[in-house]
Amino acid sequence: MDTICLRLNEEPLLTGRDTPRLNPVLFTSVAMAVLLSLSIILGARAAESIAYSVSPPKLPSLEETRTSIETSINTEQRQKFFDNFIKKKYPGGAITDLEKGVKRIKVVRYFNSRPVKLNIIETDFYVNPNLAIVPAIAGETLNKKAKIGYINKKDNAIVSVNGGYFKQQTGAPLGLLMIDGRIYSGPMYNRVALGIFDNKFEMARAGLDITLHTNKNSLKIDNINQPRTLAAHTLVYDTLWGKYAPAPPKGGMLVIVDDKKITGTSLTAAAIPENGFVISAPKSKVEGILNDKRIRLEIKTNPEWKGVKHIISGGPYLIKDGEIYVDATAQKLNSISGRNPRTAIGYTSDNNIIIVTADGRESSSVGLTLMELARYMKQIGCVNAMNLDGGSSTVMYGAGTVLNSPSYKGGVEISNAVHIVME
Repeated sequence: MDTICLRLNEEPLLTGRDTPRLNPVLFTSVAMAVLLSLSIILGARAAESIAYSVSPPKLPSLEETRTSIETSINTEQRQKFFDNFIKKKYPGGAITDLEKGVKRIKVVRYFNSRPVKLNIIETDFYVNPNLAIVPAIAGETLNKKAKIGYINKKDNAIVSVNGGYFKQQTGAPLGLLMIDGRIYSGPMYNRVALGIFDNKFEMARAGLDITLHTNKNSLKIDNINQPRTLAAHTLVYDTLWGKYAPAPPKGGMLVIVDDKKITGTSLTAAAIPENGFVISAPKSKVEGILNDKRIRLEIKTNPEWKGVKHIISGGPYLIKDGEIYVDATAQKLNSISGRNPRTAIGYTSDNNIIIVTADGRESSSVGLTLMELARYMKQIGCVNAMNLDGGSSTVMYGAGTVLNSPSYKGGVEISNAVHIVME
């Protein structure tokens, strides 16, 4: 069993429930003082207006004044709490503010008596409710790669880290990716994914249920915008994939759908219509729909995440429902279980995001095993967490510079990223 040496404060960590409460006596005194001042000032102005038949201004109600003061004091208190919380949680760490509610912590911790340089991003959405977590791709289509700095600046992000796995040759994401409600690419082995909602996060082994409906038939689709792995699979490619759908497998056929109508077939690579898609499948599966009309593609997430805005996949799990849970074998990721540079993302019981990069492959920072990473993510408060792409891909960017020490200076070109942005 791996052992771990964490030089963390032994006192219990605070949670959002420990936020200081507003003193009711102090609040009442402040509220009455504000109301009195407003009454004097606005009353005098109202008197001056009577000669001109102007209605006196409406005074704010006690409840409106109470809400305004409470919001102001609570925000200030929460900011102070967040500052103190992070200092206590990461003793010895170099802490900077990348934006209101976004802390960057740089710290060295020891695992099996060996050093690892960690860069941690922790958010507080109570301090800054305008923050958002969004995945992004390197270009306009999926077959692009770029360095993290370019992707960060293109999307005007506060901070960015590398995202999910991708095909090195083309940049195509190898896993479930949704941005702004649109599926960009389908799952691989139903690996774990982070679902991002308006005011919460969820994490699960995630897949898609895709069905093509016509006026007469229905056809099960195995995946969307993914490289073919089995000749028997039925795939769909839309314009996010690029200009052309790849040639079908031996004995296969492409069916071209434009504006919800079948407009042609092909036995070789074919252009993808701007307002449609291309089906790639064995002939035997699609011949029966060639004369059908009213083509409609239905896509549902599994689990059915109603209201989900974005999805980014990774793998394996690190923390599941508060417990260490590293299921590398189940997610066909045993090949990455050694000591490597790492990127991970998780969230706390207060639904705040934590992102970690661990440098590796150097004497001053040896990287982490998946189990060591899982233990650390639990130690810093994640109730659910997953591994993202790592190794040479591990990179964090913010404040106009690379924040960690990637295996290659400046980081390698990547396919997709996870941003923290201001909405």
